[in-house]
Amino acid sequence: EVAERLDISTKTLYHWRSQLSDKPKAVQSSDEKLKIAKLKAQLKRVTEERDILKKAARYFASNPE
Repeated sequence: EVAERLDISTKTLYHWRSQLSDKPKAVQSSDEKLKIAKLKAQLKRVTEERDILKKAARYFASNPE
């Protein structure tokens, strides 16, 4: 379900998970935390935009006028 929501293959998702679980957690500086927070906010906005565009494409594909 997660892979489908992210529009990626399950193999990619499992690969990412295995890469991240093998590495120990590193201490992050406040600059890194701020950058991560900004990137997460940007990702959320872009994901919402993508979802809206997908819905619009489905709507216009089903109602050709």
